[in-house]
Order: sequence, then C-alpha cells, then structure tokens
Amino acid sequence: FQYDHEAFLGKDEARSFDQLSPEESRERLGKIVDRIDDNKDGYVTTEELKTWIKRVQKRYIYENVAKVWKDYDLNKDDKISWEEYKQATYGYYL
Repeated sequence: FQYDHEAFLGKDEARSFDQLSPEESRERLGKIVDRIDDNKDGYVTTEELKTWIKRVQKRYIYENVAKVWKDYDLNKDDKISWEEYKQATYGYYL
C-alpha cells in the first residue's frame, strides 16, 4: 500500500496525504486526477497513468540524488570518486 501510495503521489506528497482527513484527501486526490487526465476527457487511461507515475518517480530520483550528492562528494569537486563512494558508504567499516 505505502509503495503504491508513494509511486502515485511521490514520497513527500504521500506523507502530506497521511495527515489529511478522508474528505480533504478525496478533494486533493480529485485535483491530482484532473492533472493526470492529459486530454481532459474525464477519464484516466493506462497511458496517462503510466506517464504520471514516470513523472513522479523521475522527480523523486532527481530530488534524492540532489539530497545525497553532498554526502558522497566529500571533497566538494562535483565529482564522486570510487574512494569517496567507498568512504561515504562503508567508511565506518573500513
């Protein structure tokens, strides 16, 4: 359930939905469905849903990379060497 929730809404959006009442959740979900319905015919097709989920996942991936990049780029040169990766990932083991 949680994975589907995050895939459909995005991680941050899914978290905000957890705080809403059922009425508020339905209202916001209705607005999202309107955004998914690209051709505005009142229906969501499989292709429209796939496109939406890909868009949400792509946004999550880019945001996640931006958040963790600084943890791996230890010398702040905008590159991650194998040594930096090992240190950031396994440093406390080495």
